[in-house]
Amino acid sequence: MATWDSRHRTTPDSSSAAADPAMFRNLCRSSPWKWQSLRFEYWDEPFAEAPSPAAPLVRAWLRRPGALRLETEDGLVLHSTTGINDSKDGLYVSATRKSWLLPPHLVTPVYDGQGLVRRRPEAAYGEPGFGNGRFSAALDPVELAGNAPVPIEFPGSNTVEVHGVSQREHEGRPVLEAVVAPTPTYHPAHPAAPLCLPGKSRIRVDLGTGVCVASQSLEPGAEEHGHWLRIIAVDEYMLDDLFLAQSMNLTDVRRHISWDIPA
Repeated sequence: MATWDSRHRTTPDSSSAAADPAMFRNLCRSSPWKWQSLRFEYWDEPFAEAPSPAAPLVRAWLRRPGALRLETEDGLVLHSTTGINDSKDGLYVSATRKSWLLPPHLVTPVYDGQGLVRRRPEAAYGEPGFGNGRFSAALDPVELAGNAPVPIEFPGSNTVEVHGVSQREHEGRPVLEAVVAPTPTYHPAHPAAPLCLPGKSRIRVDLGTGVCVASQSLEPGAEEHGHWLRIIAVDEYMLDDLFLAQSMNLTDVRRHISWDIPA
C-alpha cells in the first residue's frame, strides 16, 4: 500500500509495504524529490542505538540546492554558505554541457508503485559537504543503488548486495535497515569517505526523506567507520539571512521602533 502526502507524491505505508532489496534501492535513489530543506544533527561516528551524550556533533540547516549552515552544540558557527544568489557569468554557463543541467526537483524521475524513484534522470545532482564526503553522501545515498535498476540478466552488477531489509525506527522516524556489502561495481561519490567499507555494513535510510541516517561497518577492526544523523525538521521555511556569513540585520517589524524627537 502507499499513501498520498501533502506534497502530492506517494510515500510507502510503513505498516504494510513489503521491505525488500528493490524497495531499499529505490529509497536510496529518492532523496532529491522528497525534500527541499532539512534541519538535522550529525555525528561523524556510528552508534548502536543512540549517540553518546559526550560525542561531538554539528547542527545543520540545509536548503537545496546549496545553502548550508553548521553550528557546534554550543552555537558556534562552523560554516555558513555565502553567495547563494550569485549569478553565473557567460563563461560559466557555456563552458560545459553539465552547466545546463536542471536541479533534480525540476525534472521527473520514473517512480515505482510505492512512490519511490526507480530510475533517476540526468540532472545537476550534488549536496553541500563539510569535513569529509560522507556528510554529503548521506544526504543523497544513491551510491548504494545506482541511478537505475541493473539488467535482470546481470544481477551481480548491483553496486551493493542488500540483505535482511527490515522496517525499524530511528530517532522516532520510520526507516529501512539493511546489511549491505559492496561489489566490484561500487563507486562511492567520495572515494575517501564511502558509506560502506569492504565487507558488511549496517545501513539505515529514512523513509520520509531518503536520507541515510546511520551507517556502521560490521567488519572486525572497522566498527568505528560510519555516521549517525538525527532529523529535526523537514521542509521548514529558511530565510537567506540564515546562510550568510554576516547577518543582513533585517528589521523585525513585530518589534516597536522608538523615535527620539529632540526638544
